[in-house]
Amino acid sequence: MKRGDTVDQMCPCGVRLPYVACCGRWHAGPDRLKAPDAPSLMRSRYSAFVLDDLDYLLDTWHPSTRPITLDPNPPGMQWLGLELRGHADTGDDHATVEFVARSKFAGRAQRMHEVSRFTREAGIWQYVDGDFPKEAKRALR
Repeated sequence: MKRGDTVDQMCPCGVRLPYVACCGRWHAGPDRLKAPDAPSLMRSRYSAFVLDDLDYLLDTWHPSTRPITLDPNPPGMQWLGLELRGHADTGDDHATVEFVARSKFAGRAQRMHEVSRFTREAGIWQYVDGDFPKEAKRALR
């Protein structure tokens, strides 16, 4: 799925819903940036990576750790899927989400395994940062 595809396409995050009924509602329209919890924000950020929605990614990144810019996906990058492995509320406005995102680039499969930290400020969930479990630091062959 690429930006501009039809609205009935399935969401890249893996939830069996059309994009507009899933992550698309957090990306644009009246509910933009209003993901109700950290797992929903994580899924919407994965979809934004797939779709190169760099504005959404920056807007959902906490200012204390947000980069100035992001580079789009390189030509030929394939996102293969997202697996949410767990999440925990660590306070009223703080949460963690463990995930594995898989991709393929230049014929090489990769996986990113992270335990991400999120915070909610003024009702908006934002990604702060994350840790990479040791076994996940390798690329698949």
